[in-house]
Amino acid sequence: MKTVLSSRTIEIPEGVEVEIKSRTVTVTGPRGSLTRSFKHVDMDLKKVGGNKIRLDIWFAQRKQLASVRTVCSHIDNMMVGVTRGFLYKMRFVYSHFPINVAISGKTVEIRNFLGEKRVRRVPLLDGVEYVRSADVKDQIELSGNDIAAVSLTCAKIQQATNIRKKDLRKFLDGIYVSEKGAMEAAE
Repeated sequence: MKTVLSSRTIEIPEGVEVEIKSRTVTVTGPRGSLTRSFKHVDMDLKKVGGNKIRLDIWFAQRKQLASVRTVCSHIDNMMVGVTRGFLYKMRFVYSHFPINVAISGKTVEIRNFLGEKRVRRVPLLDGVEYVRSADVKDQIELSGNDIAAVSLTCAKIQQATNIRKKDLRKFLDGIYVSEKGAMEAAE
């Protein structure tokens, strides 16, 4: 069954500028600018008044209705990214061989994982910053404006330390996301 009209509005916060042109959304804020295309979703996307975005989908099936909230969440994450930014913290877990992580240019290098000689290299995506935590042992922090780039970099680092040909219940070594979310607003 088709729903005639599904509509949702998003508030634009203070200090954020949104530009919509043929389903390509550009969000500009104090931390920078993010652009994302939603051309794969059949919908009406327009600014209403001065500080609202309205998203309409006409005559949609159930699958298309699910994309309304998804697109709203993406635009919301872009607004949070350009105002506050996103921070992911990752911890090293090991039982015997200490994992050695260093940055070389725009590449994270993981050494001595399970005592292996192989060096695992994970490239940092554009706009992602790497910081080694000074106060906490065996922790790295990845931050940036684009939640997709930051979380994808974390996922690649975690998957670089996947364990093969061993019992996963026993060998729990790896680098895992311990904390994630938006950064505290700078006062």
